[in-house]
Amino acid sequence: MNIQDYIELVFTDYTLRTITLGTAILGAVTGMLGSFAVLRKQSLLGDAISHAALPGIAIAFLLTGAKDSNALLLGALVSGLIGTFWIRGIVKKTHLKSDTALGLILSIFFGFGMLLLTFIQKQPNAKQAGLDKYLFGQAATLVEADVWLMAIVTGICLVVLLLFWKEFKILLFDADYTKTLGFNTKTIDVLITSFIVLAIVLGLQTVGVVLMSAMLLAPAAAARQWTNSLSKMVVLAALFGAFSGVFGTAISASQNNLSTGPVIVIVATIFVMFSFIFSPSRGLLFKQLRIIKNRRDLELFKTLAFMHQIAKTHDDLSHPHTIKILNNFQGYTKATLNELVERNWVELEGNMWSLTETGFKKAADLYNQQSSDDE
Repeated sequence: MNIQDYIELVFTDYTLRTITLGTAILGAVTGMLGSFAVLRKQSLLGDAISHAALPGIAIAFLLTGAKDSNALLLGALVSGLIGTFWIRGIVKKTHLKSDTALGLILSIFFGFGMLLLTFIQKQPNAKQAGLDKYLFGQAATLVEADVWLMAIVTGICLVVLLLFWKEFKILLFDADYTKTLGFNTKTIDVLITSFIVLAIVLGLQTVGVVLMSAMLLAPAAAARQWTNSLSKMVVLAALFGAFSGVFGTAISASQNNLSTGPVIVIVATIFVMFSFIFSPSRGLLFKQLRIIKNRRDLELFKTLAFMHQIAKTHDDLSHPHTIKILNNFQGYTKATLNELVERNWVELEGNMWSLTETGFKKAADLYNQQSSDDE
């Protein structure tokens, strides 16, 4: 299936259109909210919440006896919120750090959830078939009602973010200062966390318990590499998440026996890797290029400073000197000399060099700058 066929199918095929819209909206809302989790250094929060939701799904099925998606997601939401507030309670009431509390709740709830799923699978009830799909997700089960629910939740998140943007931003970077301004930091914190839980629960059906944390963190981690602005990061994370959903769905639809959820996560990971390598400010490639440039400039300035010291021994600054004088100088290369000539700092005639007025002034500035730094 080529791109043109896929685009035509999106507009004509109900199932593919539903899945594409659902994964795009899910990627946008999780990327948007994941920005706050990443900046608050709560990267394990998504993993803990998604695993904590599993017992809620199992208990909701046991209570209702049916695989009603709304009931199962409501159970997941309640279980996820309980797990989240237990994490907060452990951190506040004990001497344990947040990562320990996150790991503890993740293990306990997931273990309890797996125990309940095992119990349900052994029951003589055909309705329990397919509950294990919540472990890894099954995007093909999305229906139009699910997409509308995601869209409504995303809209509510946007409205709340716009209304409380200032409070969220201040709390994110300076919680103590937020308190001095009279804001209720506990309420704001609970509000952010609750929306993160809600977004994760919405994605369980599509991506699953195991991979949901990647949907929360990967778009935000990629966006963080491109900007220092919170607003730009949130927008970029939403775009990266949405494109991950669309591209992942397209790849999954074009091949047989490819699960949509894992493919979406792989695409999101590609966005992260690309950002880690090619982002101008933090990318590994540009960082290495800056290191090489700085090393080159250092060699250049060291050579120029050495020439400056030699030229100062003569009344005539343009007095030529042989290149042999530079041969024993550490860091000197012919490429360095050629670059000095290109910058019009040095004149070269045969095997003789001399500083230009511009080169002497540049060297003097470097000397003065070094002297002021030493002081």
